[in-house]
Amino acid sequence: MGPGSMRANRPRDLVQDPAVKLFLGIDGGQSGTTALVGDESGRVVGVAHGGPCNHVSGAPGREKFTRVIGDVVRQALDSLGPVHFEAACCGFSGGPADKDVLTREIVRAEKYSITHDGLIALVGATSGAPGVIVIAGTGSFAFGRNSEGRTARAGGWGFIFGDEGGGFDLVRQALRAALRFEEGWGTATALRDALLAATGAPDANEALHRFYTDEYPRDRVALLAKVVDEVAQARDGVARDLLNGAAQSLATIASAVRQQLFSAEEPARVSYIGGVFRSRALLARFRLLIELNEHNRVAAPLHSPAAGALLEAYRIAGIKCEISGDPEQLR
Repeated sequence: MGPGSMRANRPRDLVQDPAVKLFLGIDGGQSGTTALVGDESGRVVGVAHGGPCNHVSGAPGREKFTRVIGDVVRQALDSLGPVHFEAACCGFSGGPADKDVLTREIVRAEKYSITHDGLIALVGATSGAPGVIVIAGTGSFAFGRNSEGRTARAGGWGFIFGDEGGGFDLVRQALRAALRFEEGWGTATALRDALLAATGAPDANEALHRFYTDEYPRDRVALLAKVVDEVAQARDGVARDLLNGAAQSLATIASAVRQQLFSAEEPARVSYIGGVFRSRALLARFRLLIELNEHNRVAAPLHSPAAGALLEAYRIAGIKCEISGDPEQLR
């Protein structure tokens, strides 16, 4: 689905009844936006997907943000028309600071939680239970919340000063290894030829210069993390070490968050999300490192960040429920 596309599953049996209380969860990120609408029982009655909404700087950014959020809410509601929600939770990559006011102008609700993507990813992953989540896509960071509602985070300092273990960082290190090999002062590695094939560059130096251009924004560079994984699967020692190092970095920030929120012997669930974890080798190493502490358990996310946003909307409204609906809507 392209960045500007829209897809919706429409409510089939919901009527425009003032007595029906509705709740809204939105996951707004760099790759797309998802809205889920639920009724008071926790049943998902509407879902829609749209383009990215993570930037609001300048008039064009604000216009795009307003259009995308307005469209996904309207599509999720289908023919119901404007709705005043009981509660709405919207989680945005890059944080809520520059999106709070705009969101409240677009979405009408009794209660709001305008927050960051880490919170809704955690709530979705654990279905609202305490725990820690590590997000490793283009960048990386870890976020957690304990049973007392206290939160903590680690990492996420951006591609210059941090984001260790994220896709961009992994590819950057792979290219550095390829450059060292090409210049004769690094270990031989198949990463060089693999990156050249993926980019169409004649040599590693040219690949480097391409990565500095608008042709290769950071998210496109990060997608080449799968190349590193493929080379590692072919038993390349340099690529394998890079994956192990990324897993170590991600386990380290997860452990830093755990230490802030949970006692040493308290059970803690650690979940994960993001394209980097598609590497089975990296995930296996991450799991091994986290579960060196016998009180930790690594588990795949139960629900999507959008479902987490909807669960958080119920929470701020004082409603405890499990969400239900098409499993594809909730993952």
